[in-house]
Amino acid sequence: MLLLPAFAQEQPYTIDDIYALPDGEHAELIDGQIFYMAPPNRLHQEISFALSRKIADYIDEKHGSCSCKVYVAPFAVFLNADDRTYVEPDISVICDKDKLTENGCSGAPDWIIEIISPSNPERDYIQKLSLYKAACVREYWIVDPQENRVVVYNLEQDRFQMKAYTFQDQIRSNIFSGLCIDFTSFHL
Repeated sequence: MLLLPAFAQEQPYTIDDIYALPDGEHAELIDGQIFYMAPPNRLHQEISFALSRKIADYIDEKHGSCSCKVYVAPFAVFLNADDRTYVEPDISVICDKDKLTENGCSGAPDWIIEIISPSNPERDYIQKLSLYKAACVREYWIVDPQENRVVVYNLEQDRFQMKAYTFQDQIRSNIFSGLCIDFTSFHL
């Protein structure tokens, strides 16, 4: 999603500022700074739907042995115990039901997938990677339709692991060893 920085102010923004946004306005709050998000394009939506469907189908096939849930944006994720960071990942997978609240997810999802918008890839590749790693997200995928690339970060091990794939590859999830996503099946 496109993220645009808000106008600077002396005091950092808080979650109250996010809740005060007009209906239909979407933004994320990272370290007290607001980033407005433009609506996603058609390709972004197709990828998001295909990925979330594959993950949800895998979870459903586990017939209750997997307590994980899949949520698509807009879905509120409160990563930290403060009111200065609020994100809406394109796809969030949460396996600890105690993190789920009426307002979204309180704490780090197990798996986050962000789909890059052409105008601001740095936010997902740099700022959010650092943010998600610090919050103890276990797995982070960056899907880049313009480059036909998927970068997979395994963040739950002591040693940081990153692998890059193309849309011609089958990609295995780190947190679900039986889940392999074949991007060629998406017919993008």
